[in-house]
Amino acid sequence: MLDHWDLIEADLHSEYGVDLDEPGILQQRTWRWLSTRIAGLLSADTRLARALSPEPEVPEGWRR
Repeated sequence: MLDHWDLIEADLHSEYGVDLDEPGILQQRTWRWLSTRIAGLLSADTRLARALSPEPEVPEGWRR
């Protein structure tokens, strides 16, 4: 998950308005707060969700 921190940062800003460049923002929040929002990013159409759940490959000859 930490390999995708740049996506988490961008998605937290676009989805929740949380700017992680703001000094001390994560120190003001609990681990539960962060994990809940990351779980939310995974259940929405976000950069993070798309990166971790790519579309399945369609067998040759099949149409979508």
